[in-house]
Amino acid sequence: MPRAPLALPARDALLGLPLLVWLMAVTAAAMLLPALHGFLSAEHDAGRPFLYGALLLAVLTGMIGLATWQQGAAVDARGAEARGSHLRALVAAYVVLPPLMAWPFAEALPDTRFVNAWFEMLSSFTTTGATLYDVPGRLPESLHLWRGLVAWLGGFFILVMAVSVLMPLNLGGMEVLNGRTGPARARQIDRVADPSERMVRFAAELSAPYAGFTALLWLALVMAGESGFHGLCLAMATISTSGILPDGMTGPAASGMVGEALVAVLLCLGLTRRAYPGALFDDGDLPLTRDPEIRLAAAVILAVTVILLFRHWGGAASFADAGDLGAMLAAGWGAAFTALSFLSTTGFASAEWETARLWSGMETHGLILLGLAIMGGGVATTAGGVKLLRVYALVLQGQGELQRLVHPRVVTGGGTLARHLRGEGARMAWVFFMLFAISIAVVTAGLTLAGLDFNTALIAGLAGLTTTGPLIGLAAEAPIRLMDMGLAAKAILGGAMVLGRIEALALLAVLAPQNWRR
Repeated sequence: MPRAPLALPARDALLGLPLLVWLMAVTAAAMLLPALHGFLSAEHDAGRPFLYGALLLAVLTGMIGLATWQQGAAVDARGAEARGSHLRALVAAYVVLPPLMAWPFAEALPDTRFVNAWFEMLSSFTTTGATLYDVPGRLPESLHLWRGLVAWLGGFFILVMAVSVLMPLNLGGMEVLNGRTGPARARQIDRVADPSERMVRFAAELSAPYAGFTALLWLALVMAGESGFHGLCLAMATISTSGILPDGMTGPAASGMVGEALVAVLLCLGLTRRAYPGALFDDGDLPLTRDPEIRLAAAVILAVTVILLFRHWGGAASFADAGDLGAMLAAGWGAAFTALSFLSTTGFASAEWETARLWSGMETHGLILLGLAIMGGGVATTAGGVKLLRVYALVLQGQGELQRLVHPRVVTGGGTLARHLRGEGARMAWVFFMLFAISIAVVTAGLTLAGLDFNTALIAGLAGLTTTGPLIGLAAEAPIRLMDMGLAAKAILGGAMVLGRIEALALLAVLAPQNWRR
């Protein structure tokens, strides 16, 4: 008799399930939260579709899981094939999951089209935060909870994928430190050959601090005066850097400046990876005071704050109101908080942002916010944009070139990290920057052809590519109404959000798999 094949251990079989199956299961479980909220808050029409959606998606996930049981991808000695599979799954997640998330959303809001619900879920899952439903009172609280929850899960998803998939492939900013793309050669990566096990391990390590920071901020905001629901939405929007808040909010409301200070502390998670375990690269022993991302972020925020403060002070001087010290301090805080928020690609605006404008009678040019969002946050965080480490590498290279113009035989110092960033790191940063610039041109041209004027197309395209949706409401002279865009414009902007989230180099690695098979 032929010998029956040996069954794989349950753990190995579960690890062998496709990543999309796991993501669908998590999505089905997450739908129970707005369903429960709708039941407890008597929003039955809003909560019921999520209960049905959770059941149907759970059944579909179970069927696909059974069909793919014990069919995990073959992994070679270095796990290159499986890493490529997970990289493709990263891209596929932004194609498959948003329609599944949009179905109960559209059912709970009968007067909307499915394409609008899809766009809203894609914007949430990519932590962009651009919304079609910007009219206060348009959505019930259960749908606001779903938007914030999807963004919160999307932030955790990209955080785990950054350190478990993109990092071994020298993508997502890691290429600046190693000066190359493709499989990493670090000893840490060699010890973990199976990317699925690596993903599970990092998910377990990151889940506690990610959820803990959210709960801690939520509790602190409630104690500062925010309502429980708004505090939860604000905490999830801060940790995920999505900026998604209910009813047109742009930041803390009832908690005032105290709430903004609490949020500002946690916004630093979008500037550096060092607050999370397991997310450190080869520079784990580097002191915080010498961390290039933190130093560059502090310099940029300080420069923007000083420039805007003196600009508003000059405007107030023309009204003989320049001696109002309280207004000056409020304007400085509003500039610093807003600069920090947009640098982390969250997009909150301080309540003092408007106060400063009223004090000086001058508008704050949207180009400043656009520049901050383009610069972006830290590597291996939930923030988008070009990333601070890449910008720092280009700054170092520029300083070195200026030194050589004055002293051609100069030997630049700064340590091993600085010398590396000036060389191959700067080259890779420049490659990414040029890809980002080309992406801006292509997306802007596409939106213009879809019927938008140039200024609107540029701001909307940058909002998508930097995953900073609030730019659409704050960077333009008048808020841009996404609901009025046509289907083609929404599709192009949706593609820009996906490209901004996974980054162009990762997409090229998917299209050219020989890079990760080496």
